[in-house]
Amino acid sequence: MIPEGVRRVADTIMYEGYVLYPYRASAGKNRSRWQFGVLMPPAYLASDSCERDSMTLQCLVVDPGPVTVTARFLQVQRRTPADSGQSWDEAVEREVSVRVPGDSPFTVPGGTERSGDVTRARRELTGTVSARLTDLPGPWGAARLTVTLSNGTAADGPARREDALPFALVAAHLIVTVPEGTFLSLTDPPEWASAFASECENDGCWPVLAGDGARTVLASPVILPDYPSIAAESAGDLYDSTEIDEILTLRTLALTDEEKAEARATDPRAAALIDRVEATASDGAALGQLHGTFRPVSPPGPGDSPDAPWWDPEADASVSPSTDSVVVAGRQVARGSRVTLRPGTIASGRGADAQDMFLAGREAVVEAVLRDVDDATHLAVTLTDDPGAEIRSALGRFLYFSPDEVEPC
Repeated sequence: MIPEGVRRVADTIMYEGYVLYPYRASAGKNRSRWQFGVLMPPAYLASDSCERDSMTLQCLVVDPGPVTVTARFLQVQRRTPADSGQSWDEAVEREVSVRVPGDSPFTVPGGTERSGDVTRARRELTGTVSARLTDLPGPWGAARLTVTLSNGTAADGPARREDALPFALVAAHLIVTVPEGTFLSLTDPPEWASAFASECENDGCWPVLAGDGARTVLASPVILPDYPSIAAESAGDLYDSTEIDEILTLRTLALTDEEKAEARATDPRAAALIDRVEATASDGAALGQLHGTFRPVSPPGPGDSPDAPWWDPEADASVSPSTDSVVVAGRQVARGSRVTLRPGTIASGRGADAQDMFLAGREAVVEAVLRDVDDATHLAVTLTDDPGAEIRSALGRFLYFSPDEVEPC
């Protein structure tokens, strides 16, 4: 069984790009839909080698026991009105669940339906889910799981992408569950498994731990962190997760009544989106929470306030930017030291700010020696010939360089 939280994240990925801001079928962005996890029919690859017809997942599991793989994707359904009304590609959710190991062919039936003056047509899809476990050496009881989802649909070599999409598996992704085993993170594997993790090859998807514990892996065409979740502030799907919810909401509210009517006519999901956005606008708190939130890097410890910052520089005696120093070219550099700026360049691999070249050779005063969370050192400086240096210093508006980008005067 797929955990509900995992299914919510997977659904968000599956419908990414289903309708695109500003949500009307006639909008330019909606002419280029179906971009994520598209597995085209093999014949189409001769027309466009940038597309793929399969995706492969590899991950690590300890004491796997029974393994279930669920392949999920959308089947394109073409909606065509008899009159001059709006045509639209809808989607039908499909799932194929198989046990490991083995090769499991599947067929998704096509069909044509008529409702009033509207015709909805789907093409038959065929494919295969291939899965196997390979035992790994060592005392850990670990194995490498390999799963390939392939589109085997026969098509007559359509030359245009829009003609090939009805034969495609769209927004394809994989969910793997092991009720008795434990998956290992490929992002942060235990030390003993790091070499095995580096040998895993993933093509067209990236697996992350999902749900409670480590018994579920979600492999999607979108790179996610381990244990992804839907933000509590999100009121519902906007289908355009490369944008910002607040911007999308405000932009949708700015549509004219005619444009909103067109969006509602695009698709039931678009209609629900417009209705929800308008309801959000009447709730100041709901709209305000989209503006942003702060979350601690790690959960509060016993006795800590949930609102306490994850780090309080005033309470940490190990750092003191106003008195700390760093050795540069054999000399101590601290607040008040004068230095000549020698910024790195893109070519040298030491910097990437094109504006740095205007500061090369300029003299500056060190205002603070700072260390970041990775323990790297940075110098905050102001230019000695800057007439606004005193104001910048008072406001903390500094320029920042690494110690190897300055020379002591």
